[in-house]
Amino acid sequence: MESASFLIGLLAWLQVKHFAADYLLQPAWILQGKGDIRHPGGYIHAAIHVVGTLPGLLLFGLDGVTVAVLALGEFLIHFTIDHLKAVHSRRHPAVAMSRGYWAVHGADQLLHHLTYTGLFAVVMR
Repeated sequence: MESASFLIGLLAWLQVKHFAADYLLQPAWILQGKGDIRHPGGYIHAAIHVVGTLPGLLLFGLDGVTVAVLALGEFLIHFTIDHLKAVHSRRHPAVAMSRGYWAVHGADQLLHHLTYTGLFAVVMR
């Protein structure tokens, strides 16, 4: 039962962290930098996500190597998802009230949350 409680706590932590990193901690220069591999915005955004995830993983008592691998994985996956979404959005602009906009936004968020599912699979092993 204790591990189930921890996993629920970790899930809550990741959800709150995700909201903060994706919606509260993205100034315009980070948003504008996504989709440009030479701009630091996308890298810093992915790093903010990793920094937010680390406390949850460390509280679980994972060894340093596992935490480092999960952190690197989250960084690479998050950066790639956001980069591809930004490139797609620039090539296919959609207004916020359109179905296309929300489909792309929803797919982006789904992929991020599936990343957490993978993280959980590793933590549960």
